Amino acid sequence: MSTVTFGVAPGYGEKLHAALGYSGAVRVGDRVEISGQAGVDDDLVLPDSLEDEIIRAFDNVERTLATVGASWKDVIHVNSYHKVEPGDDVIGDDHNRVMAEQFRRWLGGRAPIWTETGVTVLGLAAMRVEIRVTAIVGSGD
Repeated sequence: MSTVTFGVAPGYGEKLHAALGYSGAVRVGDRVEISGQAGVDDDLVLPDSLEDEIIRAFDNVERTLATVGASWKDVIHVNSYHKVEPGDDVIGDDHNRVMAEQFRRWLGGRAPIWTETGVTVLGLAAMRVEIRVTAIVGSGD
């Protein structure tokens, strides 16, 4: 039987764990799944700019992965959720440009699969992006 380990990131993760009762990451053997990560700071405050929010969400993915011994280098699958206005028929270039820049920054040429979904609401009213990933520890070595 595989060992199951749950992880909670210091700061924002601890606050969400206490308030809502969930962990940010779970590791089963070498496989890691994380909950969707927002671009919040440790006080659950979102930055004003979309670019800063996406960058912080990528940082929070890394922080959450680290709680169970993984990193962006181990990521094999990304799901991203992007707030769009009702009736919009596409996720904007402003989202995609920053996502692509962050993929290049964190993944160093690795290209995991990616599913991008437009939504009208996310967990916090002001959120514009949420990112969840699956990783296999050691696969990026």
